[in-house]
Amino acid sequence: MSDDHTHVQEFFSARAAEWDRRFPDDGPAYAAAVAELGLREGDRVLDAGCGTGRALTPLRAAVGPTGVVVGADLTPAMLEAAAGAGRDRDGRLLLADVTALPLRSQSLDAVFGAGLISHLPEPAENLRELARVVRPGGVLALFHPIGRAALAARQGRQITPEDLRAEANLRPLLAGSGWHMTSYTDEAARFLALAVREG
Repeated sequence: MSDDHTHVQEFFSARAAEWDRRFPDDGPAYAAAVAELGLREGDRVLDAGCGTGRALTPLRAAVGPTGVVVGADLTPAMLEAAAGAGRDRDGRLLLADVTALPLRSQSLDAVFGAGLISHLPEPAENLRELARVVRPGGVLALFHPIGRAALAARQGRQITPEDLRAEANLRPLLAGSGWHMTSYTDEAARFLALAVREG
């Protein structure tokens, strides 16, 4: 396991049990972001880096009982917290590295990634892996329940020009990874970039 993966696991393992209590008001933002994916009954969707599974319930509601919802995360403690919250009823929890997914190519209609991009060790390569598992025309949502400036302030730092989530950086990064960005929102209440898998 790479040092990047070890760091991510250590960071989230230490916080898993308290994660939902730290951010109790994020539910409506998750539901609104999922709604913008445009999922339909029977669709197949991955919550990449699902953490405690806060997106799984709105994802299940969007795809209905015939759809497939998978939540994949690298950190066992986060998946345990998701199961403890009962979110394993809304989707299958999978201990997996989103940079090397154990999923067939073009097997999904959409990927939802909350807070994901800043934890990808090789963003261009890793976004290509997400593109691999999504059918042409499928959708990617990169989401955070607060915007870049609000998140930086929460963490006691400044936004830098190198920030991967800046539109000027994210658009070409996605384009080089098999995605076409279709919308970009960065406001205090949320960050959401939507992209379509190119065919």
